[in-house]
Parts: sequence; C-alpha cells; structure tokens
Amino acid sequence: MTETQIHGAIGKAQAPRRSWLFRLLLPATTYLVTNVTVTFFGVLFFIFNRTTVFGRRNVGEQPNTLLLSNHQSMLDSFLVGLGAFYPQSWLKPRLIPWNPAAAENFYRNPLLAWLADNWKCIWVREGRRDLHALHRMAQVLPDGVMTLFPEGTRTRDGTVGPGRPGPGLLILATRPRVIPVAIDGMRDVLPIGCRVPRLGKRVYVSYGAPIDYTEFLTSPRTRETAQALMDRVMEAIRAQHAELRLIRSRTA
Repeated sequence: MTETQIHGAIGKAQAPRRSWLFRLLLPATTYLVTNVTVTFFGVLFFIFNRTTVFGRRNVGEQPNTLLLSNHQSMLDSFLVGLGAFYPQSWLKPRLIPWNPAAAENFYRNPLLAWLADNWKCIWVREGRRDLHALHRMAQVLPDGVMTLFPEGTRTRDGTVGPGRPGPGLLILATRPRVIPVAIDGMRDVLPIGCRVPRLGKRVYVSYGAPIDYTEFLTSPRTRETAQALMDRVMEAIRAQHAELRLIRSRTA
C-alpha cells in the first residue's frame, strides 16, 4: 500500500473505537500522560528554548474558554496549553485543553493514537471538514477549555494566514470566551519535515484580551457570519504576532 493510499484510508476511516476498560481508565491516564508530557515540554520550551509568555492573565480559568492561535509547528498545542495553565493543571485537570487533531498526523499507529486520546485530542479526518468532529467540540467545550488553530494548517512562510469558518461556527454555537493567541519561534524549534525539536531557539507566546463578538450573535448562523467573526479574530492574532516579531528582532 502506497503512502498516498494509506493517507486516503486514514481520511475515510472513523475515529478509533475504544474498549470499556480504556474509557474507564481514561480520566486517570489523561491526567498522568498529559501532565507528564507537558512537564517534559516545559523543560524543552522554558529551559532549552527560553520561552517568554505575555498576557497569561487574560486567559483565566473559566470553563467554555477557546484559545485560538496561529499555527507554526506540530508542538504548538502543547505550547499554548502549557503557557496558559501549567503548573495549575496538576491540581486542576479540567484546565487541560481539548485539541482537535488531524487523523493523518496523530492517529497513524496504535501507540500514537493512544497518546492522542490521552492528550484530549479530538479525531479529525483528513480534509478537515468533519461535522462529527465539530459536533464533538461543541459537546466538550462548554465544560472545559479548547485550543484551535483557525488557519487549519501550519504556516509555510511564517505569516499568519486566513482563518477558516469552522471555529466561527463553533463560537456561534457555544458562545465561549475567545482568547486570541500568537506564537513565534516555533518554526525554528520544529520546522515542517523535522522530527526532533531543536534547542537554543527563542520562543514567544502572547495571550490577548477576550474578543468581543456580540454583534455577530444577532446575525444568521451561517458560514458567512462565521467567516466574518473569524476575520476579526485573525486580525487580533496578526496584531499580536507583529508585536512578537518586533520583540524578537530587538532581542536577536
């Protein structure tokens, strides 16, 4: 079976079925696996890559909080959650964010799939327009926290691309606190195609003030409304990202 055929099969497949024992143990294994993983990445980010965090107070600890970030590497979800909630997550496991994850990247083999489930990943089929995944996000977000990357894919040139309407539809359905997040430097830590994180790189992450989107709630719940809402979110993320790039240039 060729790589293309394998990826096609993954895209058409359903999310892995789990046994009753797996589901019974999941809260405990999620707590341990995620916090141990985040502790490991905390050492990577804050000691070996000198990560600087801005605006953490903007996040808070309320349920129904959605962190929307630009996307630079496959480690971004760990960085966003760690910068916002670590080490509180050891005492408050509800703060561990949900993370929609591409099936072709995080469910390629049984071990990786087991880790992904314990990292609170939501299975998203290849192609990204997955209504089942969107429904699952709408189920879990009101009682928790979620990290999403509205661009839908990692940047190739470092710029912040346009946001897709899917996260906007989720916002209109669940009305969460929406926190714009900007990250910079992660392309140097784990570029596309690289499997081992690089050390000695500077990383920055910024959490902005909650987005006011009340005017969109009176409009029809359409993809056009969702896209307009996401355009506003992406504007805030771009502004934060520009500030991080300026800070990075001054400290280079």
